[in-house]
Amino acid sequence: MSSTALHYWDASWDLRPAECPCDVDFIAWLDQNRIVDATIYHFGTGAHHHVGIECARMERRNAVLGITAAPQEYETFVRLAIERPDVLRHYNAVFGDIYLLNRKLLPVFDVVTLFHLCEFRGDKNDAYGAMTDLELVNLLTDHTRPGGYILFFPGSFAFDRADHSAKDVIAEWEQQRAVEKLGRYKSLLVYRKSRSER
Repeated sequence: MSSTALHYWDASWDLRPAECPCDVDFIAWLDQNRIVDATIYHFGTGAHHHVGIECARMERRNAVLGITAAPQEYETFVRLAIERPDVLRHYNAVFGDIYLLNRKLLPVFDVVTLFHLCEFRGDKNDAYGAMTDLELVNLLTDHTRPGGYILFFPGSFAFDRADHSAKDVIAEWEQQRAVEKLGRYKSLLVYRKSRSER
C-alpha cells in the first residue's frame, strides 16, 4: 500500500474569460457546430462549472462528465447539485487525478476537452505511477467515437513551454494516432478522430 498522497490542486478558478477563454469559446464552438445531445469529457471544471451548466440547457442537452483536482472546485459542484438538481440530468463532476483514469469506467465520448494538458503532471504524479500526458491523450482518444472531436487550448501556460509542453505531446500523438487537425476556433485547437479508427 502506497503512503504517497494524491497530487491535487489547492486553489480554485473562477470564470475569467479575459485570462482563460477556453470554456466560453468551447460553448460557442458547440453552438456553431450545432452539437447537441452529445457526450462530453471535460478536463478541468473550474469553480464556475461553466461547461456543465451551459451544456445542461435545454437547447443543448449535452451530457458532460467533468474532472477537477481541486477540492474547492468539487465543493462548488456539490453546492450546485444541491441548489440546481436539474443540472445533474446532464452534468456530473468527479474529484481526482485525471492521470489515474480507469478505462473500464469510461464510456465512449463524442467530444473530449484537454485544455489543461501538461499543466498538472509531474514528479508527484510519478510517485504513485500515474499515466503520462501522452498516455492520457491516447486513452481518451480510444474513448472518443470515430468522427468525434478532441480539443486543446494553445493559451495554456503549458502549451509551448520549453520543458514538457502540451504542443510536443500533441505532435507525438498526431504521429501515432489517426486524427486530423481541423484548425483553430477562437482560442481552441480542434482535432477530429478518423472515422475508420476504432
